[in-house]
Amino acid sequence: MAIKLAPSLLAADFSRLAEEVQNIEAAGADYLHLDVMDGHLVPNLSFGTPVLSGLRKKSNLVFDAHLMITDPHKYVESFAKAGADIITIHVECNSNIDETLDLIHSLGKKAGLALNPDADLSRAMPYFDKIDMLLIMSVYAGFGGQSYIPDVNDKIREARRLLGPDFDIQVDGGVYLHNLNVPVEAGANVIVAGSAVFGSEDPAQAVRDFKAAY
Repeated sequence: MAIKLAPSLLAADFSRLAEEVQNIEAAGADYLHLDVMDGHLVPNLSFGTPVLSGLRKKSNLVFDAHLMITDPHKYVESFAKAGADIITIHVECNSNIDETLDLIHSLGKKAGLALNPDADLSRAMPYFDKIDMLLIMSVYAGFGGQSYIPDVNDKIREARRLLGPDFDIQVDGGVYLHNLNVPVEAGANVIVAGSAVFGSEDPAQAVRDFKAAY
């Protein structure tokens, strides 16, 4: 299965974001993964809609907004207007998940649902008919540069079995070229890579290497 590569903006050089994004787009990246943190659902802060709307003018990549936000329902519309194409919320959030997924679709966007490593797959199963992508976190949400948690592989395999061969299953956290085979062989096809791409000496070459691997 060919992978879709979603470099995570959180690891980019924020002094030259547009250039960084244009470089990975030219190299063949599929998505731009946008980690939005509110300091509540996860213990960190990142960026919001001004960054998305600014970059939207500079890029044709699929904008993959990962809302690590306690009450994402309040913010979905603003992220849609800012240019997000996929909006992913966490099963651990406080919003009504059914209503929030419906809202995302009503805005013409694809909806994703994310699970932290310690969240059982059964928590996402009631929403399988309402999502376009399942995000299985392979690190704990909130910080970059963590190591891949191998315990999530069984969750990826089970999700692939339940969702079928063509459904998008995304994995986020600790994936590098040397261990890319682990989530892919478990069944993931959308790979988030932050430090492995933007943290490398040549992000464009890193994208090409990832894409050439599968």
